[in-house]
Amino acid sequence: MVKQPVSVNGVVRWKDVGLADQAKSEQKERKMVVLRHEIGDVLRDVRQRQGRTLREVSHSARVSLGYLSEVERGQKEASSELLSSICSALDVPLSSMLREVSDRVAVAEGVAVPDTVPQEFSQRYGRDLDREINNELSTGLLSGAR
Repeated sequence: MVKQPVSVNGVVRWKDVGLADQAKSEQKERKMVVLRHEIGDVLRDVRQRQGRTLREVSHSARVSLGYLSEVERGQKEASSELLSSICSALDVPLSSMLREVSDRVAVAEGVAVPDTVPQEFSQRYGRDLDREINNELSTGLLSGAR
């Protein structure tokens, strides 16, 4: 770290310059995550992957076309009821949509998101999640094969 003179309103002061200033400036440069933008992006991505128009989804969700457009562009904060209605119209669980939003926010914040259930979590709640998942998969596969 180095001290350098800085003149403020004709008064000279000594300011620390070095790695600490670089870290502070990097933190300030991080773009603020706006949740409504992320929600809108996810909803638009889902709709476009399905090849559906705003008009189709707005009709199914019973939401005005203009309002749905504003939600997708991140200009309006959608209520939980509205998000539920839109997700139902898209035939996507609300939890899945919110999970995708959460993952995008975590990436923007630079947070690592584990893609598996931590061992401590399954131990804490007294269940063997791997066994339960395998049982569900095997029964689901067997019933689907009939």
